[in-house]
Amino acid sequence: MKRILMVAAENGALKGAKVGGMADVIRDLPQALAGVGIQADVIMPSYGFLTAQGAKQIGEFDVSFAGRHELIKLYWLAHPLVPGANIYLLEHGLWQSIPGQIYSQGTKDRPFADDATKFAFLCVSVAKALVTGLVPMPQLLHLHDWHTGCLAMLRALAPEYQALQAIECVFSIHNLALQGIRPLGHDASSFAAWFPSLFAHLDVTQLADIIDPRYPHCINPMRMGIRLADRVHLVSPTYAKEVLLPSQPERGFFGGEGLEADLQHKADQGRVLGILNGCDYPQALTKKSFKRMGLAEFTALLSDIESALVQWQATQSQVRGVDMIAFTRLQALWRQASLEAFPAFLLTSVGRLTDQKVLILRHILPSGLSVLETLLLQLQQTQPNALFVLLGSGDPEIGQFFQTLAAKYAHFVFLQGYHEALSQCLYQYGDLLLMPSSFEPCGISQMLAMRSGQPCLVHGVGGLQDTVEDGVDGFVFYGEDIKSQGEALLAKLAEALEKFDSSDWTQLKRKAKARRFDWRSIALDYKKQLYNIL
Repeated sequence: MKRILMVAAENGALKGAKVGGMADVIRDLPQALAGVGIQADVIMPSYGFLTAQGAKQIGEFDVSFAGRHELIKLYWLAHPLVPGANIYLLEHGLWQSIPGQIYSQGTKDRPFADDATKFAFLCVSVAKALVTGLVPMPQLLHLHDWHTGCLAMLRALAPEYQALQAIECVFSIHNLALQGIRPLGHDASSFAAWFPSLFAHLDVTQLADIIDPRYPHCINPMRMGIRLADRVHLVSPTYAKEVLLPSQPERGFFGGEGLEADLQHKADQGRVLGILNGCDYPQALTKKSFKRMGLAEFTALLSDIESALVQWQATQSQVRGVDMIAFTRLQALWRQASLEAFPAFLLTSVGRLTDQKVLILRHILPSGLSVLETLLLQLQQTQPNALFVLLGSGDPEIGQFFQTLAAKYAHFVFLQGYHEALSQCLYQYGDLLLMPSSFEPCGISQMLAMRSGQPCLVHGVGGLQDTVEDGVDGFVFYGEDIKSQGEALLAKLAEALEKFDSSDWTQLKRKAKARRFDWRSIALDYKKQLYNIL
């Protein structure tokens, strides 16, 4: 088999190593690639806890970083999902973390400072492990997101790692909005601090490949990957086109985020590819017939909400206000269930609390109300027995916005956190999934909802446009600016509510459930297009 090595910050195949959708790709893609004759190994930090999952130490080596010699321990773990594939874990105190929280919260004056340092350290450690032969040299390096951009830079510019130029290097962008920008110098978390010897020897042309085009005194790891890898991959065809255009946030459009010129230059060479992420379709789930929510499904949902709320309190010394509001709503819903009543329409949403995901919902319309509050009033008027359940965690300010409305509207349950069983329950029992992202590189929530036969209402951007067909298996809205996007969302919701519980709705559900974005066919695109393996 052809052998590649993936370098990533996350991996859903290991417990506690998942934060976002990239972890799902790192978990699922090696399984799919094995089916097309490619063995994909993964290397990543141990974060101080992943070695406890059966890893064995196979060596140690020293790395020159930030003017010091650091000792790295190398561990090996058989891939739990792919026979013959390997997971390599790098152990050092700089990567210490706790399960599920592998990223650091930067400050406004020093964004990405801690994470940029630890991932620059990851990159030089991987480079050293490869050139010394402790990790077998693959036929291709596959780097994921800005965390690995420095590895493309070291391969291209550092003489001690030039052996890596003998193998091809591809770079996947999962979210262009996060770029890891740090100062070129004069800071403990800067290029000059991490790689002092290399910095002293770079010429003007070499520096031009690594500095940020907007901030000439800063380096940009995302740009390093784009400029210095052989090919660049975006996780949906539409997103691969959007990033070639400059962002216009005032109009609600998010494209190249300052790196559009680099991406366009790469695209002109035929080296930018858009390949959609995939989704698993377990036979037990796909064979399950869908039906409208009944009392049994409603009580199962309430039980999962209750479990999530209790689980979140395990790490709290005080009950959070947002959980108290949710608990109060839950008690009312249990009373409803005791009377054998349940919602006539369940609107769902599952995702991170970021401007990417909910900027449109927070937008204030000319009426003086936000799009979300207008939506809640619309639900109240057209479907008096409707319930909207939103599950997500992230930005505290965004959480406060949802918390305020959850206290005001009894038919809106906001659950601030992540809970796998609850998210699956929402995908399975919801009537309509709302996903109004301002930009969406690929998206997985809409695929998981459709897999269970739940139509989705989405903004026609990125992977959402590539996976949901308006009026066929879901609803898609557009808009020239954020105001018109919000108004279009509300209009599409009205259209959905009008079709709900009709023969048209049954057709929507059937077609949503029949859609397939299976990893095996997508793995063939990786093999032929991205990896150029014939």
